[in-house]
Amino acid sequence: MFEEPRGNVPLAERLRPRTIDEVIGQKHLLGPMKPLRVAFESGEPHSMILWGPPGVGKTTLARLMANAFDAEFIALSAVLSGVKDIREAVELAQAHRAHGRRTLVFVDEVHRFNKSQQDAFLPHVESGLFVFIGATTENPSFEVNSALLSRAAVYVLKSLDDDEQHELLERALTELGGLRVTDEAKRVLIGAADGDGRKLLNNVEIAVRAAAARKADEIDGELIASALTENLRRFDKGGDAFYDQISALHKSVRGSNPDGALYWFCRMLDGGADPRYLARRLVRMAWEDIGLADPRAARIALDAAETYERLGTPEGELALAQAVIYLAVAPKSNAGYAAYNEARAFVGKDRSRGVPVHLRNAPTKLMESLGYGREYRYAHDEPDAYAAGETYLPDGMREPHWYRPTPRGLEGKIGEKLARLAELDAAWREAHKSKGD
Repeated sequence: MFEEPRGNVPLAERLRPRTIDEVIGQKHLLGPMKPLRVAFESGEPHSMILWGPPGVGKTTLARLMANAFDAEFIALSAVLSGVKDIREAVELAQAHRAHGRRTLVFVDEVHRFNKSQQDAFLPHVESGLFVFIGATTENPSFEVNSALLSRAAVYVLKSLDDDEQHELLERALTELGGLRVTDEAKRVLIGAADGDGRKLLNNVEIAVRAAAARKADEIDGELIASALTENLRRFDKGGDAFYDQISALHKSVRGSNPDGALYWFCRMLDGGADPRYLARRLVRMAWEDIGLADPRAARIALDAAETYERLGTPEGELALAQAVIYLAVAPKSNAGYAAYNEARAFVGKDRSRGVPVHLRNAPTKLMESLGYGREYRYAHDEPDAYAAGETYLPDGMREPHWYRPTPRGLEGKIGEKLARLAELDAAWREAHKSKGD
């Protein structure tokens, strides 16, 4: 039987990395010769803003930075702290300097400080009294004073991808004594975390407690789904699972029902779902379910996401709501989505085919003598800017016809054009066949 996690220390704290090599994710910043690794190895700390979604290691990186430079660490939360706390941090940093010690001041959710509170850091950052590190989930271009922003480097942190979440999950299971967890349960845990490492670890603890309460000897997908549903009240005041609601929103859009789509969109906002998450899902819907039937849909979804970044809540939510309506009423097509999936599957299983000689470039005389590009027909020199009968696939490969446009929206016209081009190809082949070519 499973026991609850050992001790009173949260799992996320127990697994907090002690060196940058233990950090999972952020390879674009911590890999060899990448900006933050260079900063760690330079020996000279500098002020910075760490911008990224929750649970990706902003606080951890700040603590590791203090350790790397043997600096005193002062942590402030902009949600709980005020000018008095800032003043006390300054006095403490001055005392550290009097004893020959460096100080690093870390401000979590720095965008929650108002202009005067942010300005209070400026003279001390400029004088070098302390190194300033701010963490924010908001775009610092809009939420951090330009004066403070100009004195700090901005590093963008990314959500953990599935592989990184899986690595973190395995590390957590090892810490908890090697629990028996099915592959389905791991998949559900990773999906529910949505790239948030802290949320993933919290959900693991929830699952372990649920297993202990039920005297289960294995954590499976059903147990996970049940346990997380009971702990997603912030996203779901009605009692349904968060991911069931996003599924309902997506299917309402796909089903061209604007009222249903608006209902689920508002339910999720009312439950506390992050509007940025919803914006990302809207962009996905535009490409997956509308595609080239109405290319404007993707642009509208992206514009709505950008509008929300500029206006925030609640004004920016109106733009997202109107994007929901547009996506719901737009003509639907998954032809591009299906074509991409088929092409990826084919390439993944097929052998490596060479590029046909007539499609190769010939930048040297040797290549030219070998016939590279010799028989290529420049489409703009052909009637209707189309080289009828030309082939663009590897030699011996049949036309797969992965992309099959629907008759809806712009794809109807795309289909008509492709049918016309096919007729030109057939006529060209017939003409050259009769000539014995």
